[in-house]
Amino acid sequence: MWWFQQGLSFLPVALVVWSAASFVFSYITAIVLHHVDPLVPYISDTGTIPPERCLFGIMLNVSTFLGIATMYVRYKQVSALSPEKAKILRLNKLGLTLGWMSCFGLCIIANFQKCILYYIHVLGACLTFGVGSIYMLVQTILSYLMQPELHSKDIFWARLAVFLWSCSSILSMFVSSVVLYSGLYGQNLMQKLHWDSQERGYTPHIISTVSEWSLAFSFLSFFLTYIRDFQKITLRAVVSLQSQTLHESLGSFRAEEQALLIAGSI
Repeated sequence: MWWFQQGLSFLPVALVVWSAASFVFSYITAIVLHHVDPLVPYISDTGTIPPERCLFGIMLNVSTFLGIATMYVRYKQVSALSPEKAKILRLNKLGLTLGWMSCFGLCIIANFQKCILYYIHVLGACLTFGVGSIYMLVQTILSYLMQPELHSKDIFWARLAVFLWSCSSILSMFVSSVVLYSGLYGQNLMQKLHWDSQERGYTPHIISTVSEWSLAFSFLSFFLTYIRDFQKITLRAVVSLQSQTLHESLGSFRAEEQALLIAGSI
């Protein structure tokens, strides 16, 4: 059995590989068609013009569902490992809520392009990266609370390092974006897809785009830390039959079941 076939480790692997592929494929398509500059464009700029917009949208929608599934499995795993620790269970529920909000933001990014509905696109980015960073913080705290009995210290330090990487990328992107869109370098820069290295505002633009790519891959790196944990967990569905037919009432089925139990006891 290969390492990615153990337990549910294929979920975070699929999430990371598919999401990275969605960025890379849309970037390559946009470069080949000369829709953006080759040197570090915004990720959103590579999904603005057809046909890469269609590819970008559908692939990120799949990433959304993979993210929801991965976060749910993580939630169930923590619940099973610490069923009697109220603090951990509360943080675990908070983490699931924040994680799903972040996934919803990713869905917004996928379907509302930057150059068409800019402010909705920014809202999606804030949900994805802002709320997503808080999700990473909650999971890092959970890793701290669960070590060394249930978690190794190495996993905690790895998640803390990736979380700090994410925070530094957010700070760098926020500062450079504020400087870029302050009005000192012109108006309607959010619609601009091509930049000249000699024009004003190019330096903060590059810092902002590099920070965005760094932020995206810090998120993917965080989910890589789930692989080892997911190798030790499986989920299965338990079917509970409430009726023997699709037209029989629930009450009559329970009455028959009770009668069978009484008859069996006699």
